[in-house]
Amino acid sequence: MIKYFFIILTSLFIYNQTSAKDVSINENIDLQFVCDLEKKIIKNSEYNYQTFLAKDLNEKGLDEFKILSKKPETLLIKGLSSFLSDPAKLNVKVVNKDVVLFKSIDQKKNYSESGIITRKTGELIHEITKNITSENSEKYISFYSCNKDDKKV
Repeated sequence: MIKYFFIILTSLFIYNQTSAKDVSINENIDLQFVCDLEKKIIKNSEYNYQTFLAKDLNEKGLDEFKILSKKPETLLIKGLSSFLSDPAKLNVKVVNKDVVLFKSIDQKKNYSESGIITRKTGELIHEITKNITSENSEKYISFYSCNKDDKKV
């Protein structure tokens, strides 16, 4: 739990430093991961930030999660969601030697997705927020444990 707090704190720190400049690609990377879902926190009309373990959910992990970045501003995210797979939609892109941070929000500013993965430990946090402008906004925060997939593509 402390490691998740550290990851979130790190992401907020990095995000605050990049708020003036939402794109900071400092590393060229081409990584592929296989990720296991560990838990999910849900906040909606039924649940108020309730935590579910992966064994209690009817969801599986990510078989192919890919990250490709090229300096100075290219970041491609594949396998997490179709929304994040469109590089033109990524508003925040941060890649350095420790983390990859990304965020996207739709044109109506009513739906967003963000994520952060630590490159050393492979911990991935993926957040989806729906109905942002509504009093009944929904949040789905998924925690994954990822390992580099070394198979050649």
